[in-house]
Formats: sequence, structure tokens, C-alpha cells
Amino acid sequence: MHRVKATALVLCSATTLLAHSAHAQTAAAYPTKPIQFVIPFSAGGDSDLSGRNVAQVTPKYLPKATIIPVNRVGASGAIGANAVKGAASDGYTLLVARIATHAILPAVDSKLGYKWNEFTMLSLIELNPFICFVKSESPYRSSADLMEAMRKQPGKLNFATSGTATSQNMAAQYWMTLGKLTKDHAVGIHYKGGGDVTVAVLGGQVDFACNNAPTVIPQVKANRLRALLVTPTRLDELPGVPNAKEAGFPDMEKIVGWTALMGPAGLPKPVVDSWVKVFAQLAKDPDWQAGNARIGGIPAIRSPEASYAFVREQYDLYYGLATSLGIRQ
Repeated sequence: MHRVKATALVLCSATTLLAHSAHAQTAAAYPTKPIQFVIPFSAGGDSDLSGRNVAQVTPKYLPKATIIPVNRVGASGAIGANAVKGAASDGYTLLVARIATHAILPAVDSKLGYKWNEFTMLSLIELNPFICFVKSESPYRSSADLMEAMRKQPGKLNFATSGTATSQNMAAQYWMTLGKLTKDHAVGIHYKGGGDVTVAVLGGQVDFACNNAPTVIPQVKANRLRALLVTPTRLDELPGVPNAKEAGFPDMEKIVGWTALMGPAGLPKPVVDSWVKVFAQLAKDPDWQAGNARIGGIPAIRSPEASYAFVREQYDLYYGLATSLGIRQ
């Protein structure tokens, strides 16, 4: 009996030592081959630029790393996300996730093939400011003016979006909700993309819109558009534009674009730890900061736990909004 127990204890100890040794080898060796960054949107977009910025600077802090960005586009980001979900949990296939792939789409569509929390969070990377705006000649000079006009004339005003399950649509709808309005107080007009959303306001085809800041800022500076509020904070480029809280809609701060890096569920702890160390260095790296500034991003590197909490809050926000609007499928 005692010999059996002793033998079992020796075997258990040996197994534990082997496991620790394997983890140590993984940490020391990673990476031993190229790492693929799956970018679920087309080249030139926020996720593409953000992912490539991380990929370019990371080799400074992850020796031997070769990172290959791969654009896997389609289904509003779901194709790329599903590809990473089904990849091996070894740290060599990672997802440059976006608000669409891990907040809006899972909140709206229950048939995606994945859930927002079926991934290993590595870090939030950056936030992308949102601006709600009108044409410069518009009679609406503030958020309060616009809300009052919709309240007095339900259904007369319209706004531009790039589709039902998009951040542009959700931002405008949430703004109206915060103004104690219903989805029927303004009509959403769908366009092909975010650039078209801004052009629609410029051309007077719609009354207002909310969109990612980069396409809006130059037009506001040129006095072609009037920004009514910006999220989550004031921007140096537009010092006179109030943030959401100052405009009277503090909860609009939750409406913000973002990018995060994550992998398949079950990434080994040594791999996760490697990326935690990388992001700690990136947060202080002038090259990464400069690249982030060029794409209009607000640095937002966080721990895996804090990143998970942020994405969960974003999913909950859009799940509630999609349910109240009756667009969850």
C-alpha cells in the first residue's frame, strides 16, 4: 500500500515537473515560427492600421518574432473571428478584434458561430473617438437643439449609417435613447461605408450622423461640418467641441470604437504572459505611440482581465440596445 502510494506520488510529481518544464520551454521558445495577425476587415481600416502598428513594433520586445498581418474580410468581421476561434491554441494565430466582431455582432446576431467570450483576451490596444455632427449650415447648433427638433417633429429628420448592425447606427440610436426619444423619432438611411456616412451629411442628404473621428475631423476644421459632441474625451484637434458629458449626454462616452488583440480560447499562460510583457513595453514605446497618433487612436493598453471586463461591458451595452430596438436575431 505504502509503496503504491509512494509510486503514485513520484509519478504525480514527475508529471507536474514535466508540465512546468514544458511551460518554461514554451515561454523561452515562443515564438519559433511566424505569428499570424488575422485582421477581419479590409486594408486601410482602423483594425488594419492598428494591427499593423502593433506588428511593426512588437519584434523589439518579442525576440525572433515575425508577425504577418492577414486580412480575412467578410460578414462584417465574422469570417476572420471564426477563423481564429477555430485555430490551434498555440499563440501563432491571433485576432485583431474590433467593436463589430466582439460587441455589436454578437449582440445582434445569435447565429454567428462564436460568442464574444470564446477567446483569450491579451490586451485592448486603442480607442477610436466618435463624433456626432451636422452640416455647418444646419440650424442645430447643439445636441439639445437637435434632440428638441426630433422631439417636436417625430420622423421628419434622418441620419446616415453604414447598416443596421454598425457602430454608426448604434451610436445614433443610443444617442436618441439617451435623449428620451424612440427609434421612430428619426429615420436611418443606410450607406455602403463609414466614408459615405460623412459624405451624406456634407451633401445634405441627411440631417445628422455619428461616425469615427478621422473622416469627420478634417471637415470640421474646414468648417464644412459642425461637431456637436465627441466621445470619450475632448480632442486636441477640435478644442472647441464638447465631450459627451459636457454636451449633456455622459453615457455617450460608452460609444467609442476600439481594437484589441486576442487569441483562441485556452492560450497557454506562458504565451499570454509573453504578450502582457510586450504590451507593457509598447505602452511606453515612442514608435508605437507615434503610429497610434497617426491613425487617431487613444492608447488604451490594459491587462487581459481589464480588457475582458471592457469587452463584456461593450457587449452588454449593445445587447441591451439591440434588444430594445428589436433587431437582435
